[in-house]
Amino acid sequence: MTVTSTTRVINIGNSRGIRIPKLMLDQLGQVDEVELSIEQEQLVVRPVRRPRGGWDEQFKLMAERGDDRLLDEASLNLSRWDAEEWEWA
Repeated sequence: MTVTSTTRVINIGNSRGIRIPKLMLDQLGQVDEVELSIEQEQLVVRPVRRPRGGWDEQFKLMAERGDDRLLDEASLNLSRWDAEEWEWA
């Protein structure tokens, strides 16, 4: 569904800005940061999506549920070097 809206460009300190209608923000979901670009003489505003956003919280939940174990542990074929010489930094 395409939603179109008209809004005014307003003064914000030494800059100018626009207000984004709630209806449009609701369609995008949680947006805290946007990317601005000019494409074919049009201002394009896109939400910034963090590819790994929320992973920290999900890892914590996995640990709480005990779901953070290595699934392929039986298939590990460690060499002597792996077992004796490797050091974690």
